[in-house]
Amino acid sequence: MHPRAHAAANPEKPLLIMAGSGETLTYGALESRANQAAHLFRRLGLGTGDCLAVLMENNPAFFELVWGAQRAGLYYVCISTKLTQDEIAYILADSGAKALFASAAFSSAAAAVKAQRPDLPAFSVGGAIAGYEAYEPARAREADTPIQDESAGLDMLYSSGTTGRPKGVRAPLSGDAIDAPSPLTLMTSAVFGLSANTIYLSPAPLYHAAPLRWCMAVHRLGGTTVILEKFEPETYLAAIERFRANASQLVPTMFVRMLKLPAEARGRYDVSSLTMAVHAAAPCPIPIKEQMIAWWGPIIHEYYAGTEGNGFCTISAPEWLKKKGSVGKAILGAVRICDEEGRLLPPGLSGAIYFEGGPRFSYHNDDKRTAESQHPNEPTWSTLGDVGYVDEDGYLFLTDRKAFMIISGGVNIYPQEVENLLVTHPKVADAAVFGVPNEEFGEEVKAVIQPLRWDDTGPELEAELIAFARANLSHVKCPRSVDFMEELPRHPTGKLYKRLLRDTYWNGRDSKIV
Repeated sequence: MHPRAHAAANPEKPLLIMAGSGETLTYGALESRANQAAHLFRRLGLGTGDCLAVLMENNPAFFELVWGAQRAGLYYVCISTKLTQDEIAYILADSGAKALFASAAFSSAAAAVKAQRPDLPAFSVGGAIAGYEAYEPARAREADTPIQDESAGLDMLYSSGTTGRPKGVRAPLSGDAIDAPSPLTLMTSAVFGLSANTIYLSPAPLYHAAPLRWCMAVHRLGGTTVILEKFEPETYLAAIERFRANASQLVPTMFVRMLKLPAEARGRYDVSSLTMAVHAAAPCPIPIKEQMIAWWGPIIHEYYAGTEGNGFCTISAPEWLKKKGSVGKAILGAVRICDEEGRLLPPGLSGAIYFEGGPRFSYHNDDKRTAESQHPNEPTWSTLGDVGYVDEDGYLFLTDRKAFMIISGGVNIYPQEVENLLVTHPKVADAAVFGVPNEEFGEEVKAVIQPLRWDDTGPELEAELIAFARANLSHVKCPRSVDFMEELPRHPTGKLYKRLLRDTYWNGRDSKIV
């Protein structure tokens, strides 16, 4: 279960194909380049347990670097390209990265970071960056044979920062051989059917946990990953048809955008090759998933997990049709629902979601947040900060993130329910709901809408959306006002940077989201 084995058995098989350009990286080429990268890391003085950082868009060099780090016993930090210069500098400092590999596509931010850290070894990929050494010739000078002291490295990824500063998740290195069985690889094979015959279409940025880890799982199994440079609904559908993709992973906002296409556009593409599609990262509105299953058939799986890796729930389409809205049952860790004091709650009651007995994790350099993620009385229970409930059959239903809960006049309101409704309106492309100050009630419900057509914005659409909400939900949950944005600040992985929206309305006043 490692690309090295497949390079030996079938060196010309494509490990990766870029959907837009058609650029291909074979297993044989990956083996040579990853070995060269590992030698380069050693030449830079990086030893087992050290950390390097990668800042780049989706491209083949991404995997040269992370597979090189994996066989050199290093932590590899994959940095979001959406971050500011200061945020990038924060992650570099917090992670203790001893080298940075950055794409020339982000030369401005990369050069500014290098100016702040002139001592940090830095390499540019795909072009020149001021103060950086070119990666490609540096790699080419190294031997393409394995380094002498190989051991398994690991990703060290940072949370999206949707509720505050990104948090680095660092697990201990195993010390195992580089081809030791990977739990995620075993699970994707056993539960989702991935194999050497998989053609896996990945439409999301590789710096995020799920796209990176699942692509690497496909590489361990000997399959082919087709990497979309950027998700656009028709580009994605065309890639399924062109490459005959049989597996893919998406987020609910991608479903929404595809379903908003005209019917003739959706019918233009043959998606019959897909035998498995899985979604995660954010709750999916029930009507959206119903429409996707009607379109693609009962091939759509869902899972609930986090970068922290402390637990995993999953549900198939046939199960979901019987338990609509559920994210499934746990196959890693056991789900426990607790009240504010940490006491277990019975089925049907919402509370903090904990996983019992899953892998332990910590937030790097943040003992406070690590402690907050742990149950006050049970050391093997940990939480991602979400709220939900289990039914009598043990199926988990998500309510929202605890940090996003609105308290209005003493009533707890979870905005996810309102967002899930608003996004089904035919004039809405995306929706965000959160609390804003109210002198009498403490908070009131605000909606910020990304309209499908900007020309529709105005008082009439605001009134229409409020009426739509009030016709379908308890009035206390409904927005009292609606603002409009041309594009909501949503992470490409589907998570909404609600903190950024909320902070503009609180204007320095006390806010729960920190």
